[in-house]
Amino acid sequence: MTPPRHDVVVTVESPTEARNPRTEDIDRLSTLDVLRLINAEDHLVPDAVAAVLPELARAADLAVGALRAGGRVHYVGAGTSGRLATLDAAELVPTFNTPPDWFVAHHAGGREALVNAVENVEDQASAGAAEIRRHAVAGDLVVGVTASGRTPFVVAALEEARALGARTVLVSNNPTATAPVDVDVLIAVDTGPEAIAGSTRMKAGTSQKLVLTSFSTAVMVRLGRTYSNLMVSMRATNAKLRGRTVRILREATGLAEQECTTALADAGGDLKVALVHLLADVPTALAADALGKTQGHVRQALTLLAPGATG
Repeated sequence: MTPPRHDVVVTVESPTEARNPRTEDIDRLSTLDVLRLINAEDHLVPDAVAAVLPELARAADLAVGALRAGGRVHYVGAGTSGRLATLDAAELVPTFNTPPDWFVAHHAGGREALVNAVENVEDQASAGAAEIRRHAVAGDLVVGVTASGRTPFVVAALEEARALGARTVLVSNNPTATAPVDVDVLIAVDTGPEAIAGSTRMKAGTSQKLVLTSFSTAVMVRLGRTYSNLMVSMRATNAKLRGRTVRILREATGLAEQECTTALADAGGDLKVALVHLLADVPTALAADALGKTQGHVRQALTLLAPGATG
């Protein structure tokens, strides 16, 4: 790894780096009042995310298109941004039973940098480009996440992705700057100055968590990984989750616990198959076949089996 250069200084012009006039006396306050100030700043985040929902919808639609065509979604980030992206990708497999390669996170500095601060890795543009060159292909979607909007590792990865023929999205907290590289969608969340100047793990990080969770959840909904607002693609890997599958099946069908438990057993634990079996009143094998034809989309499977019976 290239040793850090202490003689190189970069000044980032971004609202996240500005001093917050509302919190200038935070070090004079009681612990409770410190927390109240931080909480007041946090309350501004949802509205900032709401302002970029049209752009976020465009990004989600690009992801749906990529995944339906056999491509993948790549997250690229460093520091807090990269850790949040890695978290989001990791949680999709158990939550929605997605293939493990649908969402892939690329964090500057690799696994070590996820738990330890590693100097200089975010400035290594060549490493970002090489990471994407090794893993992405035309038709994929690459989502760069960086509070400043200029992290070299992320920007170079997006540039390389573009050259490969992948679609690109940049998520930043710097609405005053244009994207440093050509992207298909720019999502600039204006969270303003942090409670503690420059600490982008605060409001900026919170907004990135909201953006990433909303983005991936919307993609899962569009791909039919849910039925209504229920997680029906979940993988029941422990006793708690097995209990949750029964509860979800009861919520979706209105049937008794024993009937739902029996249906799950007949379906080999596959919640979607049990659900279509019960809602369409068809044999388990026919429910599984319909789901296979509709790529696991419950409502489409119900329409295929009994037009109009969409719940």
